[in-house]
Amino acid sequence: RIIQTAHRMGINCVAVYSDADKNARHVRLAEEAVHIGAAPSSQSYLLADTILEAARQTGAQAIHPGYGFLSENAAFAKACEQAGITFIGPAPEVLDTFGDKASARRLAQQQGVPLTQGTNEPTTLEQARDFMQSLGEGAAVMLKALAGGGGRGMRAVHDLAELDDAFARCSSEATAAFGRGDLYVERLIRRARHIEVQIIGDGTEVAHVWERDCTLQRRNQKLLEVAPAPSLDPAVREQLHAAACTLTRAVGYRGLCTVEFLLDEERGDFVFMEANPRIQVEHTVTEAVTGLDLAATQIQLAAGKTLAELGLTQADIPAARGF
Repeated sequence: RIIQTAHRMGINCVAVYSDADKNARHVRLAEEAVHIGAAPSSQSYLLADTILEAARQTGAQAIHPGYGFLSENAAFAKACEQAGITFIGPAPEVLDTFGDKASARRLAQQQGVPLTQGTNEPTTLEQARDFMQSLGEGAAVMLKALAGGGGRGMRAVHDLAELDDAFARCSSEATAAFGRGDLYVERLIRRARHIEVQIIGDGTEVAHVWERDCTLQRRNQKLLEVAPAPSLDPAVREQLHAAACTLTRAVGYRGLCTVEFLLDEERGDFVFMEANPRIQVEHTVTEAVTGLDLAATQIQLAAGKTLAELGLTQADIPAARGF
């Protein structure tokens, strides 16, 4: 997707690949390809120095981190900056905030955006047990990795007896996916809609590009996205957009960001869940209902364009077309 967009913009591309991906489509599409290691991501796609070296060897001016691995890694973004290579994503200090769910939740609290009960910091198994017990009999919790996203390192726990095993599995999965096994825990909202707001920003101004409903999931992996979110109270829709803009404007966001919320169907209110400071797989759903090319927009914003120059201030954003 990124290579095809770059080609339409007249940009040549270098692909990096592991042993497992030597015949992958992105390798075939790119003008150049660099082998960076063995199949496990810990020996290839999570090796920041190796990827930077590939960029230096090929004379690459920018690195697009995709939607996984190092895409939310502030240290990698900082290393790119120090090497004089543009990181196509937000500034390192913004990744420090949004790439770590605990710091993102602290920001939400500071900005008056509602949160569900949670530990909001790296949490031990003992602390998770104490938190779950504090919620009272019959309560359930959600374990979540502090780093990364995409449903990795995440499990619902409905019984205290299941906590130890779930905690170990989440931590192991997070370590494998993001190189960091820290978890936090929050109260599980049993009847929730999962609504995410698409944000674009130029480092000063931000705008929302409507929202997607991704409630239908299996094993924390989204199966179906609907945009705009159906049967959503207009006042709640406006509040969700405003909350997402408040959070991203507070950090001077540049690039694409998805701000995710849970809408409690029993209470009728919503809480902030996390912010994904990267392009998401489901960005194409928003493109389908607005006609915008978000991948191209992300590259243009990284190159220093403003929303005004791109004709993408809030007043310019086209209305989402429902089906």
